[in-house]
Amino acid sequence: MLTILAEQPLVTAGLVLLIAVALVYGWLQTGKTAILATGLVSLLLIPGAFVLANYWVTDRELIREAITRTAAAVSENDFERAIEVIDPSRRQQIDNARADLSRFRFDDARVNSVRWIDITPGLIPPEAEVDMTATVVVSDKRGQFSNLRVLRRIVLQFRKSDDGKWYVIDYNHMPIVGSPDGFSPQP
Repeated sequence: MLTILAEQPLVTAGLVLLIAVALVYGWLQTGKTAILATGLVSLLLIPGAFVLANYWVTDRELIREAITRTAAAVSENDFERAIEVIDPSRRQQIDNARADLSRFRFDDARVNSVRWIDITPGLIPPEAEVDMTATVVVSDKRGQFSNLRVLRRIVLQFRKSDDGKWYVIDYNHMPIVGSPDGFSPQP
């Protein structure tokens, strides 16, 4: 329920509008001004749904923001900024990502869809798994291919740090269908 309030203000506004309409209808049937007043107050709550959603930032929104920021950095070939999303204590993942990214020149990188963000309840610190698809336009620095459009499925494991930031602790990218291929990180 909290996710709907914070991330989907249209749904919240729609529900409040439904309640307000029902109360106004109730007033029309009974003529009691208390019901009308409650309906009008409900209508005034609709803008509040949008204000609440604007100021209440959820963990899912923080993760989406990190993903978007990283895609922009990859698109700009700013690999040091792109790997900032990886947990600083995970030197192996940072080295792997740096080596993986440095083999290519990216002309474009964008997130097509986030299939899900699954935050595991009860873990301390909190962790989340993200399954998403992305498209990149990439060239091999060795000149084997140029401006190749590639669609990839990316699975990320995030962990929330003490300072409230979400960091990638593990990742894998693979073809949209099937298991990892020759371009996927090797374990």
